[in-house]
Amino acid sequence: MVLTVTALTGESLWPGSGLATLPISLQFVMTMVATVPASFVMRRFGRRAGFQVGALIGLISALINVFAVMEGNFALFCVGSALLGVLNGFALYYRFAAADCADEENRSQAISLVLAGGVVAAFSGPNLARWTVDAYGDVAFTGSFVSLAVLQVVTVLLLIFVDIPRLSAEERKDQGRPFMNILRIPAVPVAILAGMAGYSSMTLVMTSTPLAMDSVGHAFVDTAFVIQWHVFAMFSPSFVTGHLIKRIGVLPVIATGAGFILACVAVNQMGQGLWQFTTALMALGIGWNFMFVGGTSLLTGIIARPEQAKVQGFNDFLVFGSVALAALLGGIMQQNLGWEMLNYAVVPVVSISLLATVWLWAVHPTRA
Repeated sequence: MVLTVTALTGESLWPGSGLATLPISLQFVMTMVATVPASFVMRRFGRRAGFQVGALIGLISALINVFAVMEGNFALFCVGSALLGVLNGFALYYRFAAADCADEENRSQAISLVLAGGVVAAFSGPNLARWTVDAYGDVAFTGSFVSLAVLQVVTVLLLIFVDIPRLSAEERKDQGRPFMNILRIPAVPVAILAGMAGYSSMTLVMTSTPLAMDSVGHAFVDTAFVIQWHVFAMFSPSFVTGHLIKRIGVLPVIATGAGFILACVAVNQMGQGLWQFTTALMALGIGWNFMFVGGTSLLTGIIARPEQAKVQGFNDFLVFGSVALAALLGGIMQQNLGWEMLNYAVVPVVSISLLATVWLWAVHPTRA
């Protein structure tokens, strides 16, 4: 839902500024900032407490955005969107929490199945945006952020019933291997690079798509349709990604994901009709899934439990630093360079990750 309405809300609050994607960029910046503190909060107090703190911050951010939209205040909307990024900084660890609860053989499947919950979001999110966009009459998008606030309350209540193992006192004292020693393991930078390339490329194209569609006259219902199927393509492969990793290896899955993102760029060069946007964004979603789940699985297979806080925090800090930059550049590039050049910017980023993955595959075939 946020992906569907945030850029359009920014454009409505400050039209013609080229900063329509600034709120969602700030969201990703704060996700980046929050990842490390969130990791250490969960190390100290447990996963469930951390997730509930994040949801409460999400509730506050949604209420701020409701007020900002009603008052037509772009700066306040940026504040609310930034706080929403803090929620995401905590929520990112759901996939690691799933890995904590699974044995080594089934970690990839556990991560995939948690992300498969996004299939529900693929349909409920854009539809919720469409149903609530005009719920408050002339003040568009207010109802969308009201519903976002309700969702955070539901999340806090659901977490009461979730039991996630906490680190023992001994595990909290144990810091594991020195951080730089872990970074020297070749698979670690390849895993981080896969997450950075897959997520930043997806963000750059995805956040700019509503603006590109609006610029060529597509209706809001068409934009919601495209985002819906994009999010579906992001998360539906999760039902099989874990099995694929188990069957053919994590590095082939990451490389395949890079191929899907490059295919998205190719389709977007064919035109700006509804079918091009839909097909390209679905390829983008599948590519993101393979690269993100693959990178996460590769990383969790290397680090021990006492090392999770520092390595997972560092990984997500870098991933969402690149994502924040991509979100900020999206609106600027769309306005100044156009849709085609924006898509071409994805190619070198994904290609570097693809080459690193193929190199690791060739040098360390057992890691695949």
